[in-house]
Amino acid sequence: MRILVKGAGVAGLTVAWQLYRHGFDVTIAERAERIGTGASGFAGGMLAPWCERESADESVLTLGRMAADWWEAALPGHVQRYGTLVVAGSRDTGELDRFASRTTGWEWLDEEAIAALEPDLAGRFRKALFFRQEAHLDPREALSALTGGLEEARMQFLFGTDSASAEDRYDRVVDCTGSARIGSLPNLRGVRGEMLLLETGEISLSRPIRLLHPRHPIYIVPRGKNRFMVGATMIESDDADPITARSLMELLNAAYALHPAFGEARLTETGAGVRPAYPDNLPRVTQEGRTLHVNGLYRHGYLLAPAMAGEVARLLLGEQRQPERRAS
Repeated sequence: MRILVKGAGVAGLTVAWQLYRHGFDVTIAERAERIGTGASGFAGGMLAPWCERESADESVLTLGRMAADWWEAALPGHVQRYGTLVVAGSRDTGELDRFASRTTGWEWLDEEAIAALEPDLAGRFRKALFFRQEAHLDPREALSALTGGLEEARMQFLFGTDSASAEDRYDRVVDCTGSARIGSLPNLRGVRGEMLLLETGEISLSRPIRLLHPRHPIYIVPRGKNRFMVGATMIESDDADPITARSLMELLNAAYALHPAFGEARLTETGAGVRPAYPDNLPRVTQEGRTLHVNGLYRHGYLLAPAMAGEVARLLLGEQRQPERRAS
């Protein structure tokens, strides 16, 4: 069966990888000239199903628990299994209790235990929640590595092209074009996320840190080489323009609140992406004629894309077997 996968973001690449493993003949078409230009390139890359359960349906935990293993199997060495640390300022410690009441899989840490995990945060927080089973990866490195692996497997990539005219040459089409489908897929909306990258050698972190705040909760994810990704806002909008001054100030202030060393960090990049979401903020695989749509990953792209890829593979494998069942 010949499959055309449209979109080379995290959804499209994970679908292509999963289908390749099952022996399908896959071609990937991407409108941009290279990977990582959409929302997938601005993601945090946190594989944190227990933390995400705080504001998401139980299915995010159920579907996301296998994500770290999937990514490790696909890209050995890319997954960092150091857990997630959740902290709050002295005036916001009630936010920690609220977060704990809505999640599972955590353990309470005192000041000494926090310092043992993250020495540069010693003395800054009295208590924290530690989600030991969680992990993270670098999204751009993951996209690049997946692309490289698929190219080595002789999978064809069509960059900078509109593949609509070529769809008839394929048995099935899997559309993973994300926010490009807003307005054409029912109930799909855009949620704007903004981020920035800071560079400083004055602080070292081993794992994602979530700083709770009643109005501006943020996360800081270490990227290696003294780089840190700070994100992310959630704005109900499909506006993909550059980051706003308000969001920039909020993210910088929150980073400074985590550690004053970020006040002297170099701001090396800012970015904004539109994340597609359905009303329940859960992804779906839907069918329209010969096309399967994988969309609505919201803020859970790297966490839930493997599960969506598995669902696509099961559907297409089932189609392959149907003629055999009818003949028997």
